[in-house]
Amino acid sequence: MEDLSVQMIVFLVMAGFLASFVDSVVGGGGMISLPALLMTGMPPSLALGTNKLASSMGSFTSTISFLRSKKMDTKLVWKLFPLTFIGSACGAFVVRYLPSDMLRPLIIVLLILVTIYTIFKKDWGSENKYQDLTWKTGIFIVAASFGLGFYDGFFGPGTGSFLMFSFLMIGYSFLTAAANARLLNFASNLAAVIMFAYLDSIQYTYGIIMGISMIVGALVGTKVAIQSGTKYVKWLFVSVSVLLISKQCWDLLHG
Repeated sequence: MEDLSVQMIVFLVMAGFLASFVDSVVGGGGMISLPALLMTGMPPSLALGTNKLASSMGSFTSTISFLRSKKMDTKLVWKLFPLTFIGSACGAFVVRYLPSDMLRPLIIVLLILVTIYTIFKKDWGSENKYQDLTWKTGIFIVAASFGLGFYDGFFGPGTGSFLMFSFLMIGYSFLTAAANARLLNFASNLAAVIMFAYLDSIQYTYGIIMGISMIVGALVGTKVAIQSGTKYVKWLFVSVSVLLISKQCWDLLHG
Protein backbone atom coordinates (compact mmCIF):
# COMPACT_ATOMS: atom_id res chain seq x y z
CA MET A 1 0.00 0.00 0.00
CA GLU A 2 1.36 3.42 -0.97
CA ASP A 3 2.30 6.10 1.56
CA LEU A 4 -0.30 8.81 2.03
CA SER A 5 0.61 11.56 -0.44
CA VAL A 6 -1.21 14.63 -1.75
CA GLN A 7 -2.08 12.69 -4.90
CA MET A 8 -3.50 9.84 -2.84
CA ILE A 9 -5.60 12.21 -0.73
CA VAL A 10 -7.00 13.87 -3.88
CA PHE A 11 -7.76 10.46 -5.39
CA LEU A 12 -9.61 9.26 -2.26
CA VAL A 13 -11.55 12.53 -1.97
CA MET A 14 -12.68 12.49 -5.62
CA ALA A 15 -13.67 8.81 -5.53
CA GLY A 16 -15.49 9.25 -2.21
CA PHE A 17 -17.46 12.28 -3.37
CA LEU A 18 -18.62 10.65 -6.61
CA ALA A 19 -19.48 7.37 -4.89
CA SER A 20 -21.47 9.08 -2.16
CA PHE A 21 -23.32 11.41 -4.54
CA VAL A 22 -24.86 8.35 -6.19
CA ASP A 23 -25.07 6.19 -3.09
CA SER A 24 -26.88 8.83 -1.05
CA VAL A 25 -29.95 8.48 -3.26
CA VAL A 26 -30.13 5.00 -4.81
CA GLY A 27 -27.13 3.05 -3.51
CA GLY A 28 -24.43 1.51 -5.68
CA GLY A 29 -21.61 3.81 -4.57
CA GLY A 30 -19.49 0.80 -3.68
CA MET A 31 -18.93 0.25 -7.41
CA ILE A 32 -16.73 3.36 -7.26
CA SER A 33 -15.32 3.48 -3.72
CA LEU A 34 -14.30 -0.17 -3.30
CA PRO A 35 -12.29 -0.43 -6.57
CA ALA A 36 -10.68 2.92 -5.68
CA LEU A 37 -9.50 1.54 -2.33
CA LEU A 38 -8.23 -1.65 -4.01
CA MET A 39 -6.23 0.54 -6.45
CA THR A 40 -4.26 1.89 -3.47
CA GLY A 41 -2.78 -1.58 -2.99
CA MET A 42 -4.96 -2.42 -0.02
CA PRO A 43 -5.76 -6.15 0.42
CA PRO A 44 -9.44 -7.00 -0.29
CA SER A 45 -10.35 -7.83 3.32
CA LEU A 46 -8.98 -4.47 4.52
CA ALA A 47 -10.56 -2.59 1.60
CA LEU A 48 -14.01 -4.01 2.44
CA GLY A 49 -13.82 -2.80 6.05
CA THR A 50 -12.38 0.59 5.08
CA ASN A 51 -15.11 1.04 2.47
CA LYS A 52 -17.80 0.28 5.05
CA LEU A 53 -16.34 2.88 7.43
CA ALA A 54 -16.38 5.58 4.73
CA SER A 55 -19.81 4.49 3.44
CA SER A 56 -21.32 4.63 6.90
CA MET A 57 -20.25 8.28 7.19
CA GLY A 58 -21.95 9.05 3.87
CA SER A 59 -25.10 7.06 4.59
CA PHE A 60 -25.45 8.72 8.02
CA THR A 61 -25.26 12.16 6.36
CA SER A 62 -27.84 11.34 3.68
CA THR A 63 -30.10 9.84 6.35
CA ILE A 64 -29.98 13.11 8.35
CA SER A 65 -30.69 15.13 5.18
CA PHE A 66 -33.74 13.03 4.32
CA LEU A 67 -34.94 13.18 7.93
CA ARG A 68 -34.77 16.98 7.90
CA SER A 69 -36.67 17.12 4.59
CA LYS A 70 -39.48 15.05 6.17
CA LYS A 71 -39.46 12.71 3.14
CA MET A 72 -38.85 9.63 5.31
CA ASP A 73 -41.54 7.50 6.96
CA THR A 74 -39.84 7.45 10.34
CA LYS A 75 -42.73 5.64 12.01
CA LEU A 76 -42.02 2.52 9.95
CA VAL A 77 -38.28 2.59 9.27
CA TRP A 78 -37.19 3.05 12.89
CA LYS A 79 -39.04 -0.18 13.67
CA LEU A 80 -37.18 -1.92 10.83
CA PHE A 81 -33.76 -0.48 11.77
CA PRO A 82 -32.86 -3.19 14.36
CA LEU A 83 -33.78 -5.97 11.91
CA THR A 84 -31.42 -4.66 9.24
CA PHE A 85 -28.68 -4.03 11.81
CA ILE A 86 -28.88 -7.58 13.20
CA GLY A 87 -29.14 -9.07 9.70
CA SER A 88 -26.00 -7.24 8.56
CA ALA A 89 -24.03 -8.33 11.63
CA CYS A 90 -25.05 -11.94 10.97
CA GLY A 91 -24.06 -11.65 7.30
CA ALA A 92 -20.65 -10.13 8.12
CA PHE A 93 -20.04 -13.01 10.55
CA VAL A 94 -21.15 -15.77 8.13
CA VAL A 95 -19.05 -14.42 5.23
CA ARG A 96 -15.95 -15.60 7.12
CA TYR A 97 -17.08 -19.21 6.58
CA LEU A 98 -18.86 -19.22 3.19
CA PRO A 99 -17.79 -17.87 -0.23
CA SER A 100 -19.94 -14.80 -0.95
CA ASP A 101 -19.34 -14.97 -4.73
CA MET A 102 -21.73 -17.91 -4.96
CA LEU A 103 -24.55 -15.32 -4.84
CA ARG A 104 -23.36 -13.37 -7.91
CA PRO A 105 -25.40 -15.18 -10.64
CA LEU A 106 -28.62 -14.89 -8.60
CA ILE A 107 -28.02 -11.19 -7.91
CA ILE A 108 -27.52 -10.48 -11.63
CA VAL A 109 -30.87 -12.10 -12.45
CA LEU A 110 -32.68 -10.24 -9.65
CA LEU A 111 -31.17 -6.87 -10.67
CA ILE A 112 -32.24 -7.43 -14.28
CA LEU A 113 -35.81 -8.24 -13.20
CA VAL A 114 -35.95 -5.20 -10.89
CA THR A 115 -34.67 -2.90 -13.65
CA ILE A 116 -37.06 -4.22 -16.33
CA TYR A 117 -40.03 -3.96 -13.96
CA THR A 118 -39.12 -0.36 -13.08
CA ILE A 119 -38.70 0.72 -16.72
CA PHE A 120 -41.95 -0.76 -18.02
CA LYS A 121 -44.20 0.13 -15.08
CA LYS A 122 -44.56 3.73 -16.26
CA ASP A 123 -46.29 5.53 -13.38
CA TRP A 124 -44.87 3.31 -10.64
CA GLY A 125 -43.47 5.31 -7.75
CA SER A 126 -44.58 8.66 -9.17
CA GLU A 127 -46.63 9.39 -6.06
CA ASN A 128 -46.90 8.04 -2.54
CA LYS A 129 -49.73 5.48 -2.37
CA TYR A 130 -48.70 3.81 0.87
CA GLN A 131 -51.51 3.74 3.45
CA ASP A 132 -50.63 1.20 6.12
CA LEU A 133 -49.16 -2.27 6.42
CA THR A 134 -51.37 -5.30 5.85
CA TRP A 135 -50.25 -8.63 7.24
CA LYS A 136 -48.88 -9.54 3.78
CA THR A 137 -46.94 -6.32 3.25
CA GLY A 138 -45.83 -6.41 6.89
CA ILE A 139 -44.31 -9.87 6.53
CA PHE A 140 -42.73 -8.82 3.22
CA ILE A 141 -41.03 -5.65 4.52
CA VAL A 142 -39.87 -7.32 7.75
CA ALA A 143 -38.32 -10.20 5.79
CA ALA A 144 -36.79 -7.77 3.27
CA SER A 145 -35.29 -5.59 6.01
CA PHE A 146 -33.59 -8.49 7.78
CA GLY A 147 -32.73 -10.40 4.59
CA LEU A 148 -31.19 -7.41 2.80
CA GLY A 149 -29.27 -6.49 5.94
CA PHE A 150 -27.85 -10.02 5.96
CA TYR A 151 -27.08 -9.73 2.24
CA ASP A 152 -25.26 -6.41 2.71
CA GLY A 153 -23.07 -7.83 5.46
CA PHE A 154 -22.46 -11.03 3.47
CA PHE A 155 -21.97 -9.71 -0.08
CA GLY A 156 -23.39 -6.22 -0.66
CA PRO A 157 -23.70 -5.10 -4.32
CA GLY A 158 -27.13 -3.67 -5.07
CA THR A 159 -28.35 -3.47 -1.46
CA GLY A 160 -29.56 0.11 -1.86
CA SER A 161 -31.43 -0.78 -5.06
CA PHE A 162 -33.10 -3.80 -3.44
CA LEU A 163 -34.08 -1.79 -0.35
CA MET A 164 -35.63 0.90 -2.54
CA PHE A 165 -37.47 -1.70 -4.60
CA SER A 166 -38.89 -3.25 -1.42
CA PHE A 167 -40.39 0.07 -0.32
CA LEU A 168 -41.71 0.74 -3.82
CA MET A 169 -43.46 -2.63 -3.72
CA ILE A 170 -45.55 -1.57 -0.73
CA GLY A 171 -46.66 1.73 -2.28
CA TYR A 172 -44.06 4.42 -1.58
CA SER A 173 -42.94 6.99 -4.16
CA PHE A 174 -39.37 6.83 -5.47
CA LEU A 175 -38.31 9.77 -3.31
CA THR A 176 -39.78 8.37 -0.07
CA ALA A 177 -38.51 4.88 -0.91
CA ALA A 178 -35.02 6.36 -1.38
CA ALA A 179 -35.26 8.14 1.99
CA ASN A 180 -36.47 5.02 3.80
CA ALA A 181 -33.76 2.90 2.18
CA ARG A 182 -31.03 5.31 3.33
CA LEU A 183 -31.78 4.74 7.02
CA LEU A 184 -31.78 0.96 6.63
CA ASN A 185 -28.61 1.11 4.54
CA PHE A 186 -26.99 3.09 7.35
CA ALA A 187 -28.08 0.36 9.79
CA SER A 188 -26.41 -2.34 7.69
CA ASN A 189 -23.26 -0.24 7.20
CA LEU A 190 -23.00 0.48 10.92
CA ALA A 191 -23.30 -3.19 11.88
CA ALA A 192 -20.69 -4.18 9.30
CA VAL A 193 -18.30 -1.45 10.52
CA ILE A 194 -18.56 -2.75 14.09
CA MET A 195 -17.86 -6.29 12.90
CA PHE A 196 -14.91 -5.24 10.69
CA ALA A 197 -13.48 -3.13 13.53
CA TYR A 198 -13.70 -6.15 15.83
CA LEU A 199 -11.84 -8.19 13.20
CA ASP A 200 -9.22 -5.39 12.83
CA SER A 201 -10.04 -5.04 9.11
CA ILE A 202 -10.22 -1.24 8.74
CA GLN A 203 -7.54 1.20 7.54
CA TYR A 204 -8.76 4.21 9.52
CA THR A 205 -6.69 6.97 7.87
CA TYR A 206 -7.87 6.14 4.36
CA GLY A 207 -11.40 5.43 5.55
CA ILE A 208 -11.79 8.75 7.39
CA ILE A 209 -10.36 10.77 4.48
CA MET A 210 -12.73 9.11 2.02
CA GLY A 211 -15.55 9.30 4.55
CA ILE A 212 -15.24 13.10 4.92
CA SER A 213 -15.58 13.51 1.15
CA MET A 214 -18.54 11.11 1.26
CA ILE A 215 -20.25 13.41 3.77
CA VAL A 216 -20.00 16.26 1.24
CA GLY A 217 -21.14 14.00 -1.61
CA ALA A 218 -24.12 12.83 0.43
CA LEU A 219 -25.15 16.42 1.24
CA VAL A 220 -25.02 17.41 -2.43
CA GLY A 221 -26.65 14.19 -3.68
CA THR A 222 -29.62 14.29 -1.32
CA LYS A 223 -30.19 18.01 -1.96
CA VAL A 224 -30.33 17.39 -5.72
CA ALA A 225 -32.70 14.43 -5.23
CA ILE A 226 -35.08 16.35 -2.95
CA GLN A 227 -35.17 19.34 -5.30
CA SER A 228 -35.47 17.29 -8.51
CA GLY A 229 -38.18 14.88 -7.28
CA THR A 230 -39.27 11.36 -8.12
CA LYS A 231 -38.50 11.32 -11.87
CA TYR A 232 -34.84 12.13 -11.25
CA VAL A 233 -34.62 9.43 -8.55
CA LYS A 234 -36.33 6.87 -10.81
CA TRP A 235 -33.92 7.29 -13.70
CA LEU A 236 -30.89 7.46 -11.43
CA PHE A 237 -32.15 4.20 -9.90
CA VAL A 238 -32.44 2.58 -13.35
CA SER A 239 -29.02 3.88 -14.46
CA VAL A 240 -27.26 2.61 -11.35
CA SER A 241 -29.05 -0.76 -11.60
CA VAL A 242 -27.80 -1.16 -15.20
CA LEU A 243 -24.25 -0.31 -14.08
CA LEU A 244 -24.53 -2.80 -11.21
CA ILE A 245 -25.67 -5.52 -13.62
CA SER A 246 -22.75 -4.74 -15.95
CA LYS A 247 -20.25 -4.75 -13.08
CA GLN A 248 -21.53 -8.07 -11.69
CA CYS A 249 -21.47 -9.69 -15.16
CA TRP A 250 -17.90 -8.47 -15.70
CA ASP A 251 -16.78 -9.85 -12.33
CA LEU A 252 -18.52 -13.17 -13.01
CA LEU A 253 -16.86 -13.57 -16.41
CA HIS A 254 -13.41 -12.40 -15.32
CA GLY A 255 -13.37 -13.69 -11.75
